[in-house]
Amino acid sequence: MNVIEVDDVSKAYGDVQALDGLSLSVEQGATLGVFGTNGAGKTTLFKLLAGLNRPDDGSVSVAGADPTDGTTVRERVRYLPEHAGFPPSLTGREILRFHARMRSVPSTERAHHVERILHTVGLAEAADRRVGGYSNGMNRRLGLGTALVGEPAVLILDEPTAGLDPDGIRAFHEVVESLAAETDVTIVFSSHALGEIQRLCSEAVIIADGRVATAGPVEELRRAAADEVTVSLSLASEGDASDAAAELQDFEAATSIARAGTDVTARTTPADAYDLLTAVGEAHDIDRFEVREPGLEAAFHEAVSESSHSGDGTRPIATEDSGGEPA
Repeated sequence: MNVIEVDDVSKAYGDVQALDGLSLSVEQGATLGVFGTNGAGKTTLFKLLAGLNRPDDGSVSVAGADPTDGTTVRERVRYLPEHAGFPPSLTGREILRFHARMRSVPSTERAHHVERILHTVGLAEAADRRVGGYSNGMNRRLGLGTALVGEPAVLILDEPTAGLDPDGIRAFHEVVESLAAETDVTIVFSSHALGEIQRLCSEAVIIADGRVATAGPVEELRRAAADEVTVSLSLASEGDASDAAAELQDFEAATSIARAGTDVTARTTPADAYDLLTAVGEAHDIDRFEVREPGLEAAFHEAVSESSHSGDGTRPIATEDSGGEPA
């Protein structure tokens, strides 16, 4: 069952066309990563999904209703913007209790509900500390905790790990992975890190110029762009590595050959990877090797390239400097 349906949606801010005929469907329980360059339309899409804006044309349905229906948004859909602040004098537990009261969690269940969320977002030990002393990562996880109050059907997270240090990113990733594995909540989030989407998401959509450039299961998108793989070899000595790199210059299917110490890397087609390994292995001792398929970066560059050559190419992309709302 699709919990999100976006059908031929357009949205403009003055002369800037932020979304231009965008369509998208998301199944219940999916974890969807949304990626695009600055101004591609990600934030505009999220505001439409959260009911904060209305489309100029087309329709949006989230959790079976128009997201501008305030009751539906409060009960089924949660939107966590990139920057969410909390009163610094309150504790994490007090803030979650407040949200539980506002969302009509029964008083007999409230304490247990809040405690469960604190454990889910990894703040149980810091629950009674004032949030003014929380780190940026802890504040971001508290924001996610407030979004989880009342067990929503859809979570919309706008750049949830932006500005976090590696520990904060890791902790946030663990929470999202736990939610995806243990609940049926649909998670939609944007990220500037394709590796983050590849790690956390079952589905991905790449937006370019206000339209969907490509969308689908992460693995399918990645493999569809896998016209080349990277073969990494570790040889017994630097001499062997130097010779192997030179010999690969005559291997017609190999490109981007490089050597560093005893390591050699080359790009080739998936079908030719075995022949490349065999050719090097027959002449040299290979200590270890790895064949890596491309990540979503390849799918992104392919999709954006195709989008830029697909037709009119005359509409400006909405950017923070273009006079419209940052999108």
